[in-house]
Amino acid sequence: MDSLTQACLGGALGGAVLGRRLGRKSILLGAVAATLPDLDSFIGYGNAVADYTYHRSVTHSVFVLSLLAGVFTLVCARLPATRKVPTRSWFWFWWLCLVTHPILDAFTTYGTQLLWPIASPPVAWKTIFIIDPLYTLPMLVAILVALIRGTQGRAILIGLALSTVYLGFSIAAKSMVLAQVSPALVQRGLEDRPVMVQPTPLNTLVWRVTVIDDDRQLEALVSLFDDRHTLAFDSFRRPMVAHDMLVDSASGQRLGWFAAPFWRSEEHDGTLVVTDLRMGQPGTYSFAFVLGERDDSGQWHPVTSRSAETTRPDTRLLSALFQRITHPEALCPSDFGDRDLLLPDAECRHPG
Repeated sequence: MDSLTQACLGGALGGAVLGRRLGRKSILLGAVAATLPDLDSFIGYGNAVADYTYHRSVTHSVFVLSLLAGVFTLVCARLPATRKVPTRSWFWFWWLCLVTHPILDAFTTYGTQLLWPIASPPVAWKTIFIIDPLYTLPMLVAILVALIRGTQGRAILIGLALSTVYLGFSIAAKSMVLAQVSPALVQRGLEDRPVMVQPTPLNTLVWRVTVIDDDRQLEALVSLFDDRHTLAFDSFRRPMVAHDMLVDSASGQRLGWFAAPFWRSEEHDGTLVVTDLRMGQPGTYSFAFVLGERDDSGQWHPVTSRSAETTRPDTRLLSALFQRITHPEALCPSDFGDRDLLLPDAECRHPG
């Protein structure tokens, strides 16, 4: 999640645990503690793919953060200014503020390595967008009320409860979308294909559905208010140029472990550009990387990975996205971009 949301969650938890003992300081300290795991954003790992895939790893491990919570607890138990607070209370404060950060991140699409150093795939439950005002606002308002009136009231607990209920709703909403999509996949003979369901920006009412069918990428937008019989996919080509070189290179293997099969590789002016299809929308993906170059003989060779240029999303489509909540014809996946890859069997009716 974004830093503001993480700070709000940490501040609310800090106030809930130590508000009676530390007052407003508990909120401020909790907000700072909750943002500590994201300090890994300032660490360079040697190349663009490594920076991308090692983010949310060491500093987002529940094992590492639990150990760090223990260290901070011992320090607070010994300092004259803080040792009046029971050691057990300090532990719960630090543990909750730190560990809830990666757990909340795991509800997004990016991928969080909760069990590092165990080499398990990144956890990504994909039930909430990285920025969602309806999740953040209850905690933000509660914190502001507590800072103004003091931490003795129930505002923080109410804010935490409302945000938690909304997070629970996001899980239920995804289950509803999956229940709607599954019969349509069976009807199309796609039930055994990799499927990704995730919320669209700033809401949990319209969801993006992505299906990988070999060299095709099928995309649909599904609203919780859609009729179960109106699911329509836009179909795009999914090129995988220089696949053998890609899967043999170190950066390709790392990126494949992180994102495959939701990726594609294309040639752009003699370079091999690999795009993570999970992050963004068709044509407006957030992350792409140059992993190879073609020599004069036409052979591909891996290079030190670097970030490739990506297309910024058209903010004018936000209004159409919110119209899509109740109007299936308001927006189609190809309206975001990738029209050059759109296949003739696209099913979604495009406005205009």
